Amino acid sequence: MDTVKLTKLAECAGCGAKVGAGELVKLLGDLPLHTDERLLVGYDRSDDASVYKISDELAIVQTVDFFPPIADDPFRFGAIAAANAMSDIYAMGGEPRLALNVMAVPEDMPRETVHEILRGGYTKVYEAGAIITGGHSIYDKEPKYGMAVTGFVHPEKLLTNAGAKPGDVLIYTKPVGAGVLTTGIKAEMVSKETAEELEQLMMTLNRGARDIMVKYRVHACTDVTGFGLMGHLLEMAQGSDTEVHIRPDRFQLLPQAVELAEMGILPAGMYRNRHFAEAFVDVGDTPLPIQDLMFDPQTSGGLMIAADPQDADALLRELSSSPDVPAACMVGEVAAYTGGSRIYLA
Repeated sequence: MDTVKLTKLAECAGCGAKVGAGELVKLLGDLPLHTDERLLVGYDRSDDASVYKISDELAIVQTVDFFPPIADDPFRFGAIAAANAMSDIYAMGGEPRLALNVMAVPEDMPRETVHEILRGGYTKVYEAGAIITGGHSIYDKEPKYGMAVTGFVHPEKLLTNAGAKPGDVLIYTKPVGAGVLTTGIKAEMVSKETAEELEQLMMTLNRGARDIMVKYRVHACTDVTGFGLMGHLLEMAQGSDTEVHIRPDRFQLLPQAVELAEMGILPAGMYRNRHFAEAFVDVGDTPLPIQDLMFDPQTSGGLMIAADPQDADALLRELSSSPDVPAACMVGEVAAYTGGSRIYLA
């Protein structure tokens, strides 16, 4: 297994391989849209997962996510992919319960490597309190792994990315810069210590942040992944018919992220995200490398929480004191839409 460099087998790493949000709009635009009164959230909402009401007490939350290797270690690749897939459930305020493996592997990949990818996924799912019940695998020249996940949520406690209200405080729960760093790792420009910190971060479940978040008055939430901070915040602002004001200097940034961005070591997904969202973003005087990090695709990123201003300080304190939450940063606020840009960087 030591001779298999998984990231060398993939053109793009992790969520940086996602089809751009702008392209997705075009691909889905002409498809027929069926409605059902029990479908609380569908793909027309640009949300993290679909939600279907079973009863007044129960709704199911469904999502699927998979991607090419984000780490050379197969166990860690599997664990990161699983944490990333389950994150959509946490962002909706739900709890994952069932998972199905989705896997593509080269025919000549060593059996031990495939086993370790799966073991990483199983370990992380069991940590979340869910179970894996099956899956599907195919042969492909480029390895890919992820999961289809089903979770549960009370219909009245469901969170979407479209519920933000003017006055809400925005809190983010992980450091930023994963896409830039994974690009730097492929170019062998990142220290072992920083690479280790990044992989540990991506393997961290958003369960801890979710468990704290649901105790407070939260109006909207989304997990930040392949579309980057600006892409996911744009979906929140448009879905809520609001605008957001962001302080880039308040985000916790991963070591070497700014340095690599200054050198132009940027993933292709950053350019796709910028192309999609920049027309709606007023960057102000924000330096270009910091702008790039705001558009940087994140893999297994944190939760972006729009909290009621009366609860925001208490929520931030509890998140900050939890060993299960990598970061807790008050990064901006939501305001009434005044026309023009949807996101303002200050």
